[in-house]
Amino acid sequence: MNFWQLRNQFYDLVCFNVNQVYAWQPDFEKNNLTRWTKQNLLVKLRNSWYSFPEYLKIPNIQHFVSNKMYSPSYISLHSALAFYGIIPEAIVQTTAVSSLKKANFENIFGSFSYQQILPELMFGHEQKTFLNKHSLFFATPEKAILDLLYLYPLYNNEQEIRELRFDEEFMQEDLDVERLNEFTERFQSKIVRKRVDLLLKMYDLC
Repeated sequence: MNFWQLRNQFYDLVCFNVNQVYAWQPDFEKNNLTRWTKQNLLVKLRNSWYSFPEYLKIPNIQHFVSNKMYSPSYISLHSALAFYGIIPEAIVQTTAVSSLKKANFENIFGSFSYQQILPELMFGHEQKTFLNKHSLFFATPEKAILDLLYLYPLYNNEQEIRELRFDEEFMQEDLDVERLNEFTERFQSKIVRKRVDLLLKMYDLC
């Protein structure tokens, strides 16, 4: 099998793993992937995961790559908040949450960080369409805020929360307070409840 046969089979997937290749061609020589990566025909994402260099120019490709190479996971925390325009900073690292253990990866698509949460807290995300035919899993704004307050203990006082510089217009007009409170109850955490109440009080949303 040559590279172009593999490309024709997997290019539309954007990302693929070695198991998918073996399912297609059981006698595939794995060394081919190493050779084609050295020739810049493929991009290695992490162990067993690959993509194609042509996708580097696609906007928000890092979000899709994040979903694929460590699953189950969804984009959340600072990356989701920046995507929605809730915080002003440009985020260099793609941040996600997963029920798997914490992990970090570096590849040509960027830097990727995964924070661990309990399986029962893997809710509050939605599917977005990517490249017209793929699904991308993203936290809702309310869940991204909750994941942040849950996973980062420093956000336990007004000064630290203020330094996040949440967009005032979003907080006053677009934040779904009912959904935020509903999701907070599902955490069953007094600490998270306290931090959410502080946030709501700061923005006069109580």
